[in-house]
Amino acid sequence: MSEKIQKILARAGQGSRREMEKAISDGRVSLNGKIATLGERAAETDQIRLDGNLIKIQAAKDETCRVLIYHKTLGEVCTRNDPESRKTVFDRLPKIAQGRWIAVGRLDINTTGLLLFTTDGELANKLMHPSNEVEREYAVRVFGEVAESSLHKLRNGVQLEDGPAKFDKISFQGGEGINKWYHVTLKEGRNREVRRMWESQEVQVSRLSRIRYGDIKLPRTLPLGGWAELEIKEVNYLRKLVGLKQELMKKEVHRNAKVKNLKANRIRKAIKKTEIRNKKAEKK
Repeated sequence: MSEKIQKILARAGQGSRREMEKAISDGRVSLNGKIATLGERAAETDQIRLDGNLIKIQAAKDETCRVLIYHKTLGEVCTRNDPESRKTVFDRLPKIAQGRWIAVGRLDINTTGLLLFTTDGELANKLMHPSNEVEREYAVRVFGEVAESSLHKLRNGVQLEDGPAKFDKISFQGGEGINKWYHVTLKEGRNREVRRMWESQEVQVSRLSRIRYGDIKLPRTLPLGGWAELEIKEVNYLRKLVGLKQELMKKEVHRNAKVKNLKANRIRKAIKKTEIRNKKAEKK
């Protein structure tokens, strides 16, 4: 089967379909050695390159969108292959028969907490895109007292090297001696943005953890380094959030089939046990 090239590239995590359509229009995509044109289709046997890089074509045999939540630990990096051989967030994820896990954004090596992974490249890119303004919430432990004037500036906007930034909400969560805890929310995910904002007010962050992405919260029962797969209802919430069509209930169908198979096996075993008992009784 063939598919439009922009759909294949989006599924491979290279960007949204719209972004891939622009890449094709700009002449950045080739199909079997020739510059691709918008509307062209490709199959698994074809060779697609984006900016000269060969793209692995993922078969669309089962397009069920899957999403994992992962509790990132301290010291893990958010790259698939680290040149320094450090632990990566991909090391603990479950293996999948088709496709691959795509990280929705990143957390720096010293930040813990909620990470999302999906098999749908378009969903990942849309969730990360600033235009969709998906809210992120962080738990921040800072060293020492924070002046009210500093909190006011953080709420109204501070200037960073890569542009202005602000917290939509800041709430005080109590303290442990000289350390104070705050929960902060913002709608973008620039590199080390939360830390840099506090540092702009000469406030030292001693611990940082992401605890929410949109309405998806980090479960208190999920241990560090643990993962859990979202139910179809939560997957569809994320898809609706960024304007994608709702996912079909394929997973539930598979689960129901498994339940039916289990019941059938139990019935067969029960019948076999009854037959064995009857044979023994006849011999007696």
